[in-house]
Amino acid sequence: MDVKGSVHAPAKPGARQRILDVSFALFAERGIRDVGVDELIERSGVAKATFYKHFHTKDDLALAYLQRWYEERSAAIDDAVKRHRGSDTPALLAVFDVFDEWFRQGASEVSSFLHVLMEMGPTHPLGRASLDYLARTREQLGDIAREAGLTDPDGFAWSCHILLKGAIVAAAEGDPDAAARARHMAALLIADRRTG
Repeated sequence: MDVKGSVHAPAKPGARQRILDVSFALFAERGIRDVGVDELIERSGVAKATFYKHFHTKDDLALAYLQRWYEERSAAIDDAVKRHRGSDTPALLAVFDVFDEWFRQGASEVSSFLHVLMEMGPTHPLGRASLDYLARTREQLGDIAREAGLTDPDGFAWSCHILLKGAIVAAAEGDPDAAARARHMAALLIADRRTG
């Protein structure tokens, strides 16, 4: 409300944000190559010049998409781990609960890093970015394992990441319980890696 008591309607997102929002939905659902710049421009309601003012190439936009998904994914994992601290359930298992929720919601962005890596290849800038974000997720898992006092936290992170990536593929194949199955295997890994 302003000083005179009138209520302002929420501000319409700026052009850059609209382009990002549209790309997030389209890239997550269909991949990078299948989505053209003309469709992105039309769906976001911007002029071609405005699109190119914010993103010089579609790859620049795709990199922003991957960055956004990484930030959202990392924040969701951190939040879930914080909520589990002090409970009887190991905080590491909260990661699988997050993925379980995404799978059940049908969130297509869950497979983005793997999808883009496979679509573009490991030497393409988008493939390299996907590899980097996957490595950062592994580091995040390693930090959680370290905090939990597990032996060989980096080795555990690799194993846990294998379970997550396998769950992503299984969910894409139609297994609604993929994250729960991976969670069970992770619990066995945690028990095996407990110190003392």
